[in-house]
Amino acid sequence: MSSKSIPYMLIAPGFILLIVFLVLPLVSIIWPTFFDGNLTFASYIAFFQDSYNVSIFMRTLRISLIVTFFCALLGVPVAYYIARADKKFRSLMMALVLFPLLTNSVVRSFAWINILGQKGVINNLLMNTGIIDSPIPMLYSEFAITIGSIYLFLPLMVITLVGIIENIDTEIMEAAETLGANRLTAFLKVILPLSVPGIIVGSILVFTGTLTAYTTPQLLGGNKNMMLSTFLYQNAMTLGNWTNASVIALIMIVTTLIIMKIFNLIASVIDKRGEEQHA
Repeated sequence: MSSKSIPYMLIAPGFILLIVFLVLPLVSIIWPTFFDGNLTFASYIAFFQDSYNVSIFMRTLRISLIVTFFCALLGVPVAYYIARADKKFRSLMMALVLFPLLTNSVVRSFAWINILGQKGVINNLLMNTGIIDSPIPMLYSEFAITIGSIYLFLPLMVITLVGIIENIDTEIMEAAETLGANRLTAFLKVILPLSVPGIIVGSILVFTGTLTAYTTPQLLGGNKNMMLSTFLYQNAMTLGNWTNASVIALIMIVTTLIIMKIFNLIASVIDKRGEEQHA
């Protein structure tokens, strides 16, 4: 055995497992949506011709992008604070960030039901203080799904960014301040651009997680605010329509790939502008 073949031998078991347990099952599910004797796209055309299906698709895309935006907006300063904290406190803060991930998503969703419900913590507080006279309908709405998803996936964004920001030399920030920039300007002009790779990776994780999450949309959104994941489950397990379920699954996969490509293009544009400014 030559030394050149060793790397291929090492990756062969993992590659075979991916083919057998990921690619082949996926192909077996999606294949019938394209072939009924002849090549056809009728199932996908029918999906997007139905206004109800389109509304679910747009709701899923909208909520996923909103959750990704707010996770990035909230995650960057938190990650920067943790990355620049003393080492003895950094571990504690990382543990606090990771703690929600150790709790089952069903339990976390039920906690938000107690918070956002008509007799929940927020409505009881507002009514007891006289701010409102009747409960505000917050549960079983897009708002509830968005809040629950941000709470669910924000730790992923923070964890991803902490590793990136820790590797940014603190002397760069000091140099920017020496040249006359205040801390906020230095953060926006120096730290934030250098954190773009982490933001892109974290955004992809958050977007993909929100797009495919089932428990949070089901418990906090209900059937009136269905997303693609709950719609897929309904078609497969309740209606027994596996063809439609396979169509939805492929649409989710393609949507994720397109958004990932867009995020990567944004990162490339930012990097290019940064190189031009340095030049």
